[in-house]
Amino acid sequence: MILARGVVVKVGGSLMDVAESVMRVLSQSPVPVLIVPGGGIFANGIRDLGVNGTAAHWMAVSAMDQYGWFLSTFGVAVDDVCSMPLAGAKILLPYRVLRDADPLPHSWDVTSDTISAWIAGKLGCPLILLKSVDGVFLGGDLLEEISADIETDVIDPCCRDVLRRYAVPAHIINGRCPDRLSAYLQGDCVPGTRL
Repeated sequence: MILARGVVVKVGGSLMDVAESVMRVLSQSPVPVLIVPGGGIFANGIRDLGVNGTAAHWMAVSAMDQYGWFLSTFGVAVDDVCSMPLAGAKILLPYRVLRDADPLPHSWDVTSDTISAWIAGKLGCPLILLKSVDGVFLGGDLLEEISADIETDVIDPCCRDVLRRYAVPAHIINGRCPDRLSAYLQGDCVPGTRL
């Protein structure tokens, strides 16, 4: 995957306890990085309330902004404009961008996975989905790539459709292994699953 123009990196909410090391790697990236925050504990609180539909959608997108502000405490600037930085990394607070465009269904089938895929498509950049897992497994084996007919709960139900619609190359990488992320940003092959 060619990353020279930049890459969108979704930092999963499950990585909150290792966020400092993830953000250190991203801030030192040799290619421009636009960071899309997950929803994490902030979005889980909304799920726990039992809210659905439009209210849940906008509350969850707002939760991504909250996680983005948390990630910014590790020295990376935030912005609410959907653009790739010229160099280095910045965190996108997606609420305003999504309110202006409103491009996705208002459903729990759309999470920060799909939102980051839409942002990568809008910018014409590849996507890295940083998760707490190595990728998608089938029968105990890590899949290097998944086909359309494989069901998985590693990404949300709408993500692959958005990736296909915008022809976005994407890769799931374990964010708990920051050396893998660093190597990938340098152009090396690392364990993970291509989407």
